[in-house]
Amino acid sequence: MHKLLLTVATLASASLILYLATSGCAYYRLSLEERPFSPLHPQLRPSGTIGLRLGFLGVLLFAILFLYPLRKHWKWLAGFGVTRHWFDFHTLVGIVVPLVITFHAAFKAQGLAGVAYWVMLAVAVSGFVGRYVYSKIPRGLNSVQLTLGEIEARTAELTRSIHQQGVFAVEDLAPLLDVPAAGQIRSLSIASILWTMLSKDLARPFLVARLRRRVLTPAKTLTTLGGLLPSHDRHIESIIANVRRQSRLRNGMAFLDCTERVFHLWHVIHRPFSYSFVILAAIHIGAVLSVGLKLK
Repeated sequence: MHKLLLTVATLASASLILYLATSGCAYYRLSLEERPFSPLHPQLRPSGTIGLRLGFLGVLLFAILFLYPLRKHWKWLAGFGVTRHWFDFHTLVGIVVPLVITFHAAFKAQGLAGVAYWVMLAVAVSGFVGRYVYSKIPRGLNSVQLTLGEIEARTAELTRSIHQQGVFAVEDLAPLLDVPAAGQIRSLSIASILWTMLSKDLARPFLVARLRRRVLTPAKTLTTLGGLLPSHDRHIESIIANVRRQSRLRNGMAFLDCTERVFHLWHVIHRPFSYSFVILAAIHIGAVLSVGLKLK
């Protein structure tokens, strides 16, 4: 049910953004001086019939966005669903809100609204970073963070399974299972740590594809787009799945301490940006309501 709801929400959001982009493209490309002469101006300007509704939708989505952090403090709200599912919708809404507000502002945010807009983008960017760092902390099925002992136990179990597979040589698996030494990781800056983790995640599909190409026939290699897509060989795909899990666990264990410190630092940065945007958005809305809606 969660996957279904998330899929429906994603498709609905994508459809809305695609509709706004295609139907209003000609208007959004005009300069501020040319826009009042466009037949779309009464609808797409920030105070227009569509622009105003997008503003209301943005406020509603922001209210939904802040339910996730409030859930940790409101016991009655914590009883609904599981944290991982809430976080999925929090991430989706965090992606959609900046897009909706961008169309509400008609791509021309100025003044106090412009400051609030750029703060909002800073919140969104920091949210993407936080979501990525959060995903690097090894967790169980119930979203509870694994201890170092649990990670080592799972790694040992996967190691035994991989050693018994008899399909890939140890040297074939080495690039996927290689992790930086502890001393090397400690010497890295926060930006270097994030880049190292990201580069390993980006390289993993291509390293897996190289594994597939070693055992697949030329015809199967072609049908799997050079090994990037799964093959129909269940035995090979089972081994590759274990190798991928091992790769993620080994990287998670190697970067565990650094990841937790980065995630804590992210909280320190993300919250002030979020609170600042709420204050600026409230001032903007209050100003609009107090002076009335004007043509822009």
